[in-house]
Amino acid sequence: MKASRTSSPLLPFAMLVLMLVLAALDQTILSTALPVISRELPGGWPLAWVFSAYLLAATVVIALYGRLADVLGKKPMLLLAIGLFLAGSLACGASQDVRQLVLARALQGAGGGGLMTLAMLTVPDLFAPEERGRYQALLGAAYGVSTMFGPLMGGALVEHLSWHWAFWMNVPPAALAWCVLASTLPSKPTAAQQAPATQGPQRTRVDWLGAALLTAALVLLLLATQHGQLNLPERVSMWVLLALGATFTLAFVWRQKRAAHPLLPLSLFTRPAYAAVSFIGTATGVALYAAVVFLPQYLQIGLHLSPTGSAWHLLPLMAGITMAAVTSGKLLRAQRPAASIARAACMLMLLSFGLMAGVLRWLPTEPLALSAALLPLGLGLGLLFPIVTVVAQRVSPAQHMGIATAAPIMLRSLGGAAGVALLAALLAHLVKGELAAPGALSRGAAADAVTAALAHGLQSVFGCAAAAVLLALVATNWLVKKQPHEGLAKDGVLEATS
Repeated sequence: MKASRTSSPLLPFAMLVLMLVLAALDQTILSTALPVISRELPGGWPLAWVFSAYLLAATVVIALYGRLADVLGKKPMLLLAIGLFLAGSLACGASQDVRQLVLARALQGAGGGGLMTLAMLTVPDLFAPEERGRYQALLGAAYGVSTMFGPLMGGALVEHLSWHWAFWMNVPPAALAWCVLASTLPSKPTAAQQAPATQGPQRTRVDWLGAALLTAALVLLLLATQHGQLNLPERVSMWVLLALGATFTLAFVWRQKRAAHPLLPLSLFTRPAYAAVSFIGTATGVALYAAVVFLPQYLQIGLHLSPTGSAWHLLPLMAGITMAAVTSGKLLRAQRPAASIARAACMLMLLSFGLMAGVLRWLPTEPLALSAALLPLGLGLGLLFPIVTVVAQRVSPAQHMGIATAAPIMLRSLGGAAGVALLAALLAHLVKGELAAPGALSRGAAADAVTAALAHGLQSVFGCAAAAVLLALVATNWLVKKQPHEGLAKDGVLEATS
């Protein structure tokens, strides 16, 4: 289907937002629907694999989507991602046992994993350079907020319809988005097609061996982070998975150094600003998931709130992300230095983790105080989300724009998964140690002792998350603006490329 540019880019942009919302919802919508699924579907495989299959598939395809967008173009890869997501949603809703649901979730994740990267890459095809920061910020805000609303929507669907509709609700909007984008999204020549003829066709090659090595490394490392939930065979220990993951990671790096057309050009990381935003992206993953995973656990286990009630206490985080992402886009449009915005964001996040630790120490039974302490974290994350994408695109060569945009997003997912796994192990160790102390359970009711142990353990967890943010604050010193001769537009945002 041949695309034609519409009079306004807002319609295709609205479809990009719609798909990001659906992909984000599907990351968390099962948290309240899973107990019902466990009762209605016969087993065979651990139910936790329903979550992990989506996470694994969505993470491992990010880099490949980015590279293929450089080679084949953004539009065909975006339509492929939507198609896989739609097919996976249909298969999930029609699943008759847990094994089918796990495989369908992997298919759904294979589509959903490319939507954030490809949506960010498509914005330059729709808007003028001075407008891009604003619209990329809106995409980040839509994604972040939708992730938080997943548990609420999952609970409502299970209560009033059935768990099948947690997946089938994706089908009509995804089909609409595919049709609209196929007909309205402009087709741009790829970087390979724009390359000089003297460079020959080899520029279009894809490093499939590198892709296989990266996939193996990511799968093994992510399985290690989920090891405690997956009921894997005893001989497949977390340390075995970590060792194998590290081996494949080294093999991938070795391959990228020697490949003529690497999947992830390591030369990108020799650019200080790109290395900085990649690390900042990883740190934001740790910070975001530290809050959205552990705080609801404390509210439910320690303060005995319902899953829906604990989800409502994340509203300040949602509001902060939304407001700050829009503000960040305006600041970038006004040519404010990215480094200054990023420093302010990191300071807000540090303030939030400090406030949460203080509340857990002095007001551990006040959920509203914890909820309010989340607002600075949301503001900081909202400011950083568009900065990571915009700076990554500023400092990267046009022929690597797809993979350069994808890598920080992949690292954010890895940071979240690995950070949660390590922090969960730390929390379990601290809680177990405190409850095992002589007389710990005799000083009062067992429930009160568990609440106190969780509160004390979470102070250390949030302290570790704050340490990651502090390192990100140091990394902002390398967010320098490129010089005009390196290809920046007047406002410091890279010109449109495909």
